[in-house]
Parts: sequence; structure tokens; C-alpha cells
Amino acid sequence: MHNIPLASVDAVARPLLAISTDYAPGTLLDTHSHRRAQVLYGMSGLMEVETDDGAWVIPPFSGVWIPAGKPHRVRMQGVSTRSLYIEPAAAPRQGRHCEALVVSALLHQLLLASITMEALYDEQGRDGALAQLLMHEVRQAPTMPLFAPIPQDPLLAARCKAFLKAPQIQAAPEAWAAQLHKSLRSFNRHFRQQTGMSFGAWRQQACLLAALPRLAGGQSVTQVALDLGYDSPSAFSTMFRKRLGRVPSGFMRAASSGNENPPGTAQ
Repeated sequence: MHNIPLASVDAVARPLLAISTDYAPGTLLDTHSHRRAQVLYGMSGLMEVETDDGAWVIPPFSGVWIPAGKPHRVRMQGVSTRSLYIEPAAAPRQGRHCEALVVSALLHQLLLASITMEALYDEQGRDGALAQLLMHEVRQAPTMPLFAPIPQDPLLAARCKAFLKAPQIQAAPEAWAAQLHKSLRSFNRHFRQQTGMSFGAWRQQACLLAALPRLAGGQSVTQVALDLGYDSPSAFSTMFRKRLGRVPSGFMRAASSGNENPPGTAQ
């Protein structure tokens, strides 16, 4: 099914629906939710996902798990997607939060094949077997470190949201502590309690999330690194490779590619 509205098939009595959709650059899907859980997979471009839990940036050939009923907002930067919509009772992942997923070469090929599945597919035939295998692969897909959690504390949450819009790797925890009228030790303890991360780790993650759409949009590694406050492009590239397993130039090539093979698979 290609460019089919979910609402037109949502009531079909099948545990999994597969829909492919093409989006123009900059398309914004404002805050909404689905009755079914969703696996959203980007074949190209970049997806920026926001929920009340935090923010994700999903690079090409990667996916995001969105639980049933979870309000979310997505900005599509030139994305062609493959989506799986899964009945809540059949959901292969049980978490209540969105997750960035590593999509294996096998899951990638299964998602490509899913475009031929009709809404009312034969559960005892090939498409039924494909649906079951998709469920298995989604269940075991590992997560990626592409998330910056938002605290529940309103004052700290407001500070974090402002930082996500203009992150700086040199931002000092002392300044944040002073703004929130806390000692440095109290601030660090409070920040970890609220986010599950140290301030330094969260700051680095925020910078990484800001870097991805800029790189995908064609900005140079040097420009992005300096804008984010890194001492040098090489320092930024080292962080990038440690976090995502590839250098920024490799990410930029993947983001602009229309190739139907994910990085690391045979061409």
C-alpha cells in the first residue's frame, strides 16, 4: 500500500498493516496519535520526532518505535517512509516510550517487501508469514542513542527545551545551577534524577541531535562543529563516530542517498 491514509484501513482485521509514504522536504505532521503502535522507517532524509518525553532525530535507514496512543510530532526532511501499524494486543515491544531502532539488513529487506502487502492479506500465505517475521525482527531490534529526555520539573524542562533549540557543547553546568538557584552538587544530582543522564552526557546528546539535520541539509562538518562550540572539526567527528559508528561525511552521504540498500549491505 503506497500513500494510503491509515484511517482508510485502520479497522481491517489484521494485526499488522504496512504502508509506504513519500513526504516533501519540511513536511510537518503536527501532534497526533494512532490507535495502533507504529514502526516508522526512513528510507532517505531525516525524521525529527518530538513527544512529551523528549526529542529524537532519526537518520536514514533507521526507525522509530511509537507505542499505541502515544502523542507525537514529526518533521520530515525529504523522507520516503515504510510504516508498520500494529494492533496494541500484538505489539512486539512493550515500552511506553518511543525508541530509535537499529534496522538490520534483514529487517530493511522485509520492510521493502512489505509494500506489496494488501490490507486484508492472507494470514496463512506468504504475506502472513512476512507479517510474522516483521514482528520478530521489530521485537529484537536494538535501540540507538539518539534521545534527549525532557525532565518533569517545569523549570528544568524549560531550560532543556531552550537548550535543544541552540545547543552549545561548552555550556557549563555551573551556569545552569546558578539559573536554577542550586549548588552545583545539588543541580547535578537533580539533573540525573530528572533525566537519567549526567548533564555532560545530555549536553552531548543535544548537540548530536542538533547536528544531524544540519548535516543532512548540506552544512559542512566544519561549520556544524564550530556552531556547536567544538574546539575543532576533528573533535566533533570523534564524538560523532563514537556515538553513531560512522564519521559525519558517511552520514551525509547516506542522508542524501536514494539507494535502497542500507549502509553495510551489498549493492
